[in-house]
Amino acid sequence: MNQIAPVKDEHSVIHSTFTIERTYPQSPERVFFAFADKAMVRQWRIEGDGFTIAEFSFDFCVGGSEVSRFSFGGGPEIRLDAQFQDIVPNQRIVFSYRMAIGTQPLSASLTTIELTPSGEGTRLTYTEQGAFFDGADSVKGREEGTRGLLETLASHLQKSK
Repeated sequence: MNQIAPVKDEHSVIHSTFTIERTYPQSPERVFFAFADKAMVRQWRIEGDGFTIAEFSFDFCVGGSEVSRFSFGGGPEIRLDAQFQDIVPNQRIVFSYRMAIGTQPLSASLTTIELTPSGEGTRLTYTEQGAFFDGADSVKGREEGTRGLLETLASHLQKSK
């Protein structure tokens, strides 16, 4: 008896939400600045050993945008296109973004970053609501990547006192 292999749905989408909370010893003003300042964002998010940057533009205002095009270790180009939806200085940043690797779309997301005082530091709450396309990216992978970026931010904040 011949078995017919199941047809893979090449146009699937997985919707998911994840939240990451962490505390930084710096003030909400200092943590907010790390998300708002073009040079700092570039340093902690897309620069580093093995990274090649093809494009970085950053206009931090409601309706403003970010475009990041980079590769790591000679791999394919990764592209992030973001738009800032809401900004409350030192308290909240909401942005939507689309990611692609080469010409393949990976995801579209809405992200909220909330900053609240915590002792002498800041409690950061990062919530991402995403649509992940065609099995090209995973929710688990995105959450792990985001945790890594927030750890890189912690190191950068520590160095740039």
